[in-house]
Amino acid sequence: MTKKKSRSARHTRSQPPTTPPASSARGRLRALVAVVIALIAVAGWWWKRGAAFTITPTPNRNVLLVSIDTLRADVVGSYGGRALTPNLDGLAAHGARFTFAHSHAVVTRASHASMLTGHYPYETGVRDNSGYTLRPGDPTAATRLKALGFATGGFIGGFPLDKRFGLGRGFDVYNDLVGEIGSQVDFVLPDRRADEVVTPALKWIHQQSGKWFAFVHCYDPHAPYRPPAEWLARFPNDPYLGEVSWTDFALGPLFDALASQPRPTLVIVTADHGEGLGDHGELTHSLFAYESTLHIPLIITEILPGRTAAARGVVIDAPVRHVDLVPTMLDAVGAPADPTLPGSSLLPLIAAGSGPDRPGYFEAMTANIVRGWAPLRGVVAGRDKYIDLPIPELYDLGADPKEQRNLYATSGDRAQVLVQTLKTFDLNAPGRPHDESAAVVDRMRALGYVSGGAAPVRDHYTEDDDPKRLIELERAMHDATQAFETGRIEDAIQLYKTVLARRSDMEDAYRYLAFMYWTQGKPQLAIATLEDALRHGITQEEVRIKLGEYLTDTGQAARAIQILEGNTSDDPDALIALGLAYSGAGRMPDAMRTFKHILEVDPTSGLAYQNIGMLEERAGDHQAAEAALRQALAIDPKLPGAYTTLGVVLSNTGHKPAAIAAWKQAVQLDRTDYGALYNLTLELAATGQIDEARAYGQRYVDTAPPALYGQEIAEVRRFLGGRV
Repeated sequence: MTKKKSRSARHTRSQPPTTPPASSARGRLRALVAVVIALIAVAGWWWKRGAAFTITPTPNRNVLLVSIDTLRADVVGSYGGRALTPNLDGLAAHGARFTFAHSHAVVTRASHASMLTGHYPYETGVRDNSGYTLRPGDPTAATRLKALGFATGGFIGGFPLDKRFGLGRGFDVYNDLVGEIGSQVDFVLPDRRADEVVTPALKWIHQQSGKWFAFVHCYDPHAPYRPPAEWLARFPNDPYLGEVSWTDFALGPLFDALASQPRPTLVIVTADHGEGLGDHGELTHSLFAYESTLHIPLIITEILPGRTAAARGVVIDAPVRHVDLVPTMLDAVGAPADPTLPGSSLLPLIAAGSGPDRPGYFEAMTANIVRGWAPLRGVVAGRDKYIDLPIPELYDLGADPKEQRNLYATSGDRAQVLVQTLKTFDLNAPGRPHDESAAVVDRMRALGYVSGGAAPVRDHYTEDDDPKRLIELERAMHDATQAFETGRIEDAIQLYKTVLARRSDMEDAYRYLAFMYWTQGKPQLAIATLEDALRHGITQEEVRIKLGEYLTDTGQAARAIQILEGNTSDDPDALIALGLAYSGAGRMPDAMRTFKHILEVDPTSGLAYQNIGMLEERAGDHQAAEAALRQALAIDPKLPGAYTTLGVVLSNTGHKPAAIAAWKQAVQLDRTDYGALYNLTLELAATGQIDEARAYGQRYVDTAPPALYGQEIAEVRRFLGGRV
C-alpha cells in the first residue's frame, strides 16, 4: 500500500449538508439585544419625519441594488408579515413601498437577468437556472452605469449567479466566491451566508472615492431553510421566517454604512421571486407562477450623508415590474432614457403616489424545459391575472388575492382581452439550454442513444401536460429530496422510479435517480439510468456531463470522451468533465489544454487550477503542482480535492506533517473524500500514529463504495492487520 491518492476536481457533492450551519459567533443574548435595538431604530433611526419621499435625479449619487432570493412579499414586516425585518421596514418607512410589484420569472437566474438588463426573459434568452447564459454584448445595469463613470461591484450569495453565466458583465469586481463543490448539474447548489456577502461589499464600498453602483445578492431564504441557531430559535416551527429575519439582520451594517458616504445613495431592495410554502400545492418555487412566487417586495429609498434628510414614506399600489428597475436607476442618476427598454422609470410614480396600469409579462419555464410539461406564461393587467396553460386560469387579484377562484370560463370578453394582451409579448417556444448541434445529436445516435431525436419541443400540449395535473409528481420529487437528506436513499430511489414510470421525459428525475445509485456505490446502475435517459430522447447537457463523469470514474474514459467531445458550449462543467476523461484515458496534453481553456472562459475557476495541479503532480513537477493547487485554494478555500492533491505533493516532497494537515482539512470539508481518508490511514500508520490511522481507516472501509474502491479497502484492512 504505497500509492497516495490525489483527487481530480469534479462538481459532484456526495451529499448535501444534513445539519444546519453553526451558529454565528454572537451569543443569543447579544442577538436579542441587537433585535431590540433594531426595532427601536425603526421609530426614529435614519430620518426625521417630514415631506413625502421623492427622488431628484442627479449624476452625483451612488446606487445600491439588493436582491433577497426567494423572499415572499407577504412575510416582510412592512407588508404585514411575521418576519422580523426592522431594517427593511425602516427603508420602507422613509421611502417608497410598492404593494403590487411582480417578477417576470420564478427562478433565480432568469429573474435576475431581467432585473439587471431591464428586459423580459424571452429577450434575455435566460429561461431557467440550468444551461442558460446571458448573451455576450447584452447591456446590463453594470455596463450602463460603468459607462457613466461609476465604479461597479457585485457581491453574490448563490451559485446560479456565478460569473460564468454572464451576469457579472460590467462589474469591476464580481465577488461570487460561493464555492465550486456543487454545480448546475448536481443535487445541491453551493451558497454562502448573507453576512459573508455583506462583509466584502462593505469593504469595497469603503474603498471607493467616487460614485459607485453595488449589487448585493443574499441567497439565505432559499430552501433548504437553515438559519443560524439564534434565528431558528425565534422561529422553531418556521425556519423560512428565521432565514428571512436573519437576512434582514445581516443587511443592517450595509444600510448603516451608507450614511457615512459623501454623496446620497439610491437604495433598491427587492426579491427575484417568492416561495410557495404549500400554496396551491407548491412547496418551493419554479413550477407555478401564483402570487406566492410571483409577487415580490420592492422598496426604493435614498440615504443621504449623515441621514439629515426629512422624509415620510409613501405607499404605491400601482403595478410595477422588474423591467422598471434599470430605467429607474438611469433616471435617478440623470441619464437619458433608453427607448429600447420595455420598462419605465418609477420616479414619476413615487412623486405622484400613483401611476398607470401597465401590463406585465411572466413565465415559469423550468418544468417545460426539464420535464417536458406545458410551458407556463401569463400577464398581469390591472388587477386581473391570466395564466396561459392547457387549463387556462384568470383571477381577480383585487377580490381574490390568494387565487382561489378561477374565473376564466365565466369571464367572456375580459378573458379574451387578456389573451390578446398576452399575445403582444413573444410567445415562441423557449430555446433549449445549450442547444445541441446536429453533430452532437448524430454522435449520440451513433452511440446507440437518442432514439427519438432531441428533447422535444411540441407545438401542442394537452391537459395531461398541465402542471396542475402533475403537481403530485412535483411533490414526489420534493419527497425524494427529503428522503435523501434524511438518509432514506431506498425511499428516494422508489419515488424517482415512480415519477419516471409516469413521465419518461423528466430529465431531473433520471439525473437524481442516477445520483442515488452512485451514492449507494452502485455505479453501473447509475450509468444505466443516464443511458436510459438518452435513449428516451433526453439530450440535455447535464445528463451527458454526469454520464461522462461516471464513466471516467469507473475506468471507461474512452466512452466518456465519445459522449463529451463535440460539446458546442464553453460551459466549465462540461469542460471539467471532458478534461477528466482525457486524463483518465492517459491523454494528458489534451487534458491540460482543456483545463487551461477553462481559465480563458473563467479565470477564477478554482477547479481548473486544482486539476492542473493534479496533472502537474502526475507529471512529477511538484513545484508547478503546488503553485497551481495553492492558486486553487486562494480562489476557493473550500475545495477538498485541492487539499487532497496538495497533501500528495507535500508528502512527496518530504513535508509529512503538512501533508497530514492538508488531508485532514479535505476530510473536514467533505467526509466522503476517500482519497484523503486513504492517504491519512497510510501516512499516520507510517509515522507510528496507529490509533489515529485506525480511526481514519475504519471510516474508509465503512463508507467507501466497494464497487469503486474494493482494492484499496482490502489494502487498508491488510495494512492494519485485519483490525479494521
